[in-house]
Amino acid sequence: MSQQTSAIELLGYAAASLTTLSFIPQAMRTLSSGDTRGISLSMYAFFTSGIALWLVYGIFTRNGPLIIANAITVVLSGLILQRKLEDHLGEKRSNSKAGSRKAGRKHRIIRSRTRPGQE
Repeated sequence: MSQQTSAIELLGYAAASLTTLSFIPQAMRTLSSGDTRGISLSMYAFFTSGIALWLVYGIFTRNGPLIIANAITVVLSGLILQRKLEDHLGEKRSNSKAGSRKAGRKHRIIRSRTRPGQE
């Protein structure tokens, strides 16, 4: 391995370390608080997919910095994406139940306003 190659590889490891480390505080905050309201589901789905593809690319090219950085990041982003999906599906269920209760309540209100014999 030439001196230039090892310097370039070190540069790759430094870049990979910084980008991965910069992601960890947000991941830890989201996972510890459970709050995903400020996270875009579509953005995280695309982001996690992209990181997974970079990981596969790193594996095929045997690129150490890409493999290490993206392996760590895909795990963290996958956990956050899973939490966001659970919250999103939970909100949808809650909204559909609330919507059906509101519809039922509205229907009862309308029925309660009609007098017997005026239907």
